[in-house]
Order: sequence, then structure tokens, then C-alpha cells
Amino acid sequence: MDTADFLQTLDREGRLLAAAAAAAGTDAKVPTCPEWQVSDLLRHTGMVHRWAAAFVAEGHTSYHPDGGLPDLDGAELLAWFREGHRYLVDTFASASPDVECWHFLPAPSPLAFWVRRQAHETAVHRVDAESARGGAPGEIAPGFAADGVDELLCGFHSRAKSRVRSEEPRVLRMRATDVDGAVWTVRLSPEPPVTVREATGEADCEVAGPAAQLYLSLWNRVPFPSVTGDASVAALWREKSAVTWS
Repeated sequence: MDTADFLQTLDREGRLLAAAAAAAGTDAKVPTCPEWQVSDLLRHTGMVHRWAAAFVAEGHTSYHPDGGLPDLDGAELLAWFREGHRYLVDTFASASPDVECWHFLPAPSPLAFWVRRQAHETAVHRVDAESARGGAPGEIAPGFAADGVDELLCGFHSRAKSRVRSEEPRVLRMRATDVDGAVWTVRLSPEPPVTVREATGEADCEVAGPAAQLYLSLWNRVPFPSVTGDASVAALWREKSAVTWS
């Protein structure tokens, strides 16, 4: 996927998120995030959208704090979310491809990073909103889901702050069964995980399934698909892999 594809996805996912949130109501519980109501989901995602847009729009070259959560609810909160999502998409669409700003994972460019990151941020939270609404969740394209698995394994969990550690070395394999070549080998140790994009060596545990299910399970939204081998390695991931805002 290129930046234009991610931008289209971000646009669509944000509109779907707003529609699901409106259908659920802002006081509805969010089953995929049990501590949240839809109001919390909208405040968080809307804040992240404005925070991300500011780096590109204002050219911050170092970390810049977010603007906090709004004291809004109901229709006003939904309108605020939609406004921020529209601003984010329009900011990215009009930005120079060579804009310089802070970003926190390797990427071809800062703009490419932010568009991809916000597409995945919004897609996962769209699923959260749909869980609150009930009914069948919307689809996630296999190629986009596989990219999200890659961002999580090779990006987020390559950083020193990853809590996925094992005193005894373990190897966890992730395989998307509906995308050619979408396999990752994750080596766990007392240090941050090390991931390669291939099936190399023996694995203690393998998690395999459709890319969309693998993607959402790695973000702890749904159960893992098929698990073979030592299930305690997969359980370790579930216990330690949460990515938090703070």
C-alpha cells in the first residue's frame, strides 16, 4: 500500500467509526475495550487525530503533547470527532510529501508514517465502535490487515518500551493464511522482541489465521485464531503486549 491508499482508508475508517458511534450512542459500553464507553472512544480517537495532524500542519520536529480530552458528550462530541477527523484527512491530503516533522517509527517519510499510523489507529477504533453498536463488524482488507500486523510487530514491539519479554528465549511465529508471504518470526528474550519477516528456524508457538483476525487479535480485540505448539508463548503476548497512550 502507498500513502494515497492509506489516506483513502483513513478517510473511510473515520466515517465508519462516527456512523457506528452514532448508532450505538455515546453512553454505550465498548465490549472490545471494557473500561470504555463510546464517549471515551470518541474523545480518545478525536484527540489522537488532532495531535497527529498538528505534527504535519505545524511542522513540530520534536515530541509535542496532545491537547487533552474535551468535556463534550452526545451530539456535540460526535460533531467534534467528525470535525477533527476531517481536519486530519485534509491536512494529510494537502501536505507536502517532503514535510519534516517528528515521528516515532521508521518510515519512508514523516508524512508516510503519519498517514499509515492514523489509518491503523482509526481502523482498530472503528472496530471498537462497531462492537458497541452490535451487529456484524465491517470488513478489513487482508492486505491492510497484514500491514497492520507488520507495523505492530516490526514497529511498536521493536522499541525498548515493549513489555513483551521472556526470561527464557522463546520463538513465536505469526502467519496470515490469506496473504502470500505474510509470516513473521518473533524472538522473545529479556530484551525487546526481534522480528523478521520470514519463517526462519523452529518456532515454539505459531498463531495462524486470516490477516484481519490476526491483526485484531494482536491488538487484543478478538481471540487468537489457530494456536499450535506451546500456547503459553501466545498467552505471554496477550498478557504483555498492550500498547498504551501514556
